[in-house]
Amino acid sequence: MTKYIHERPDFPQFYWDNEQLLTPLSEVRFLQGRILGKMESLGFSTQYESNLLLLETEVLSSGEIEGEIYKPAAVRSSIAKQIGDPFYDNQPTNQNIDGFVALLLDAFQNYKDELTTERIFSWHAALFPMGNSGLYPITVGGWRQDKRGPMQVVSGGIGNENIHFEAPAATLVPTLMEDFMKWLAEDTGQDLVIKAAVAHLWFLTIHPFDDGNGRIARSISESLLAKSENCAMRCYSLSSQILSTVKSYYDLLEATQKGNLDCTNWLLWFIDILKKAIIHSETVISRSLQKAEFWKTHQKTILNDRQLKMIQLLWNDFEGNLTTKKWAKITKCSDDTALRDINDLIFKDILYKEDKGSRSTSYKMRGF
Repeated sequence: MTKYIHERPDFPQFYWDNEQLLTPLSEVRFLQGRILGKMESLGFSTQYESNLLLLETEVLSSGEIEGEIYKPAAVRSSIAKQIGDPFYDNQPTNQNIDGFVALLLDAFQNYKDELTTERIFSWHAALFPMGNSGLYPITVGGWRQDKRGPMQVVSGGIGNENIHFEAPAATLVPTLMEDFMKWLAEDTGQDLVIKAAVAHLWFLTIHPFDDGNGRIARSISESLLAKSENCAMRCYSLSSQILSTVKSYYDLLEATQKGNLDCTNWLLWFIDILKKAIIHSETVISRSLQKAEFWKTHQKTILNDRQLKMIQLLWNDFEGNLTTKKWAKITKCSDDTALRDINDLIFKDILYKEDKGSRSTSYKMRGF
């Protein structure tokens, strides 16, 4: 008796109910067109800012789904460095972040290029530049070898393990991936949103690498979605929405891989997540417009380097409340200088003092 879909004799002949998909797919296609139109109508600087924010969100969210927690400032710096941003601030990054950013940039910006085995291998090598996953050496830029036993997704402690999924044996991976890569390259006439969803499921079912399968599966989907829109701009972050419902993501993957080859429920879930991602992206665009309006209003306002640095931080991912001591620590100045900087921004109607009745005075940006 088969336990997983990859054990079925008809794998990977996925099928689905087109009638159930027709309405949600039409809705998400309409939203794709609408958000793309909004992005294209923005001024260059606002469009650029939105694209960077969404790419940053994608890197952070996709990493977090797999338990990788990156610092937003490091991700932002890595993106800026790799796209040649003139305001690149040379914040410290690391090879893992740089590799993941390079992977996603290639997936988005070069969506017209064929997804070959060599390209997928290069993505994997970018994710693991040191050749290790945690403490363990892995096969990098090549299919897994299962040297430490079968590839399994397991939860629970030692002696109380719960096996959620066991991937095909390593000896089967080259042939299974050859079929997958041929299908990716074919123009089957399939809607590319559907193809992105099926590719995601199919790739994770094979689980061809020792590690990094989730991030590469989502990157393949994102590349196909970019192709479906014929646009290299990031108009939304799929991974941020998957992260917001990550338990249902894993539960549905497990249920689908233990079912038959009818993936209608998986496709409906994927389309719904894509719809939510597009709707959420409108918030990011609004924030970019707000930021553009701020700089337009203050284009003649005289600001020193410390003030410029702190305003940029406040627009992005400033942690906690802004206080005089935090200002002094971040900008490496005295408390007195920090207070003068802050009072100057209050006078210029950029900051205001929060009235929380606490012993430590904090400040907020106008318009937030």
